[in-house]
Amino acid sequence: MCSLWLIAFFMNLYKTICRPLFFKLDAERAHEVVMESLKIASTFPWLLRPLSDLICGRRPSAPCRVAGIDFPHPIGLAAGMDKNGVALAAWEALGFGFIEVGTITAHAQPGNPKPRLFRFPEQEALINRLGFNNEGAAAVARRLTLLKEKGCWPRIPVGINIGKSRVTPAAEAAQDYLASYRQLRELGDYYVINVSSPNTPGLRDLQAKEALSTIVKTLRDAEITQPLFVKVAPDLAEEDLIAIVQLAEEEKLAGLIATNTTLDHQSIPSALDQTGGLSGAPLRARSLQALKVIRTHTQLPIIASGGITDAATASERLSAGASLLQVYTAFVYQGPAILRKLLS
Repeated sequence: MCSLWLIAFFMNLYKTICRPLFFKLDAERAHEVVMESLKIASTFPWLLRPLSDLICGRRPSAPCRVAGIDFPHPIGLAAGMDKNGVALAAWEALGFGFIEVGTITAHAQPGNPKPRLFRFPEQEALINRLGFNNEGAAAVARRLTLLKEKGCWPRIPVGINIGKSRVTPAAEAAQDYLASYRQLRELGDYYVINVSSPNTPGLRDLQAKEALSTIVKTLRDAEITQPLFVKVAPDLAEEDLIAIVQLAEEEKLAGLIATNTTLDHQSIPSALDQTGGLSGAPLRARSLQALKVIRTHTQLPIIASGGITDAATASERLSAGASLLQVYTAFVYQGPAILRKLLS
């Protein structure tokens, strides 16, 4: 009984104390504070496990095998939260079934000017125009390699999400993705081609079948051995989604991630709206529809992301054919308790 009380107490700690404190800060500053705290926590693996057991209680277990990879359960952390792979041990300790690092680019880049991350609590949404701010593939590769060498690699799968550098012309995009992959080769359990962020000029044009095919074939020629996914936008027309599915089938990709953020901001009051990609609860319908279109045309694995906020929305995605689920915005608003909600 005491143990159950402690679990309930710690699960509510984020909502009652941590979140109000974080939300007094600018959204990006709060993100930096959280990431720095988790980075520090990840250097104390001996402390993380008992602390996680105390906060989260019994570790969720719903094992599944997707694209040849074993997952302890289907709920993972979406790309964008831990862009540089600084807190892998902490994410595992918090109970995630897998982690997706990135988006990482071949060249280090600061991203777009600040402010560039905005909260909308009433809608349980975020808008970001971060622009792939990250340390670059070489720096992230060094960090991840060191983790492996020190025996600190998490026991859950780690995906690596790569995108095009802003300074790279679209015509050279394939070589840019290849440069990132070569730096990060053999470090990820799977890799993701991100051509769907709305915050890098011209990036979404790479979702066109010919451009995407060039990127995939270039990576294939590099003898990529790990599963390769492509992440799509929720704003694509149905025929464009189908074209990407056909490409995925033709090129024998491992699967697709549905979806990235949306440019549809109808749910946000016009006086508060910002330029960028919208994530969170308002993305639910668009992301679900994209998932259904994709599943209708392929049996490849699909990782569902976007608008997953509770057990009902998680069940909805799994019933629609998702193999795995990812969260980001729901974690910002609900904290570690989101994992128990989704698996209940």
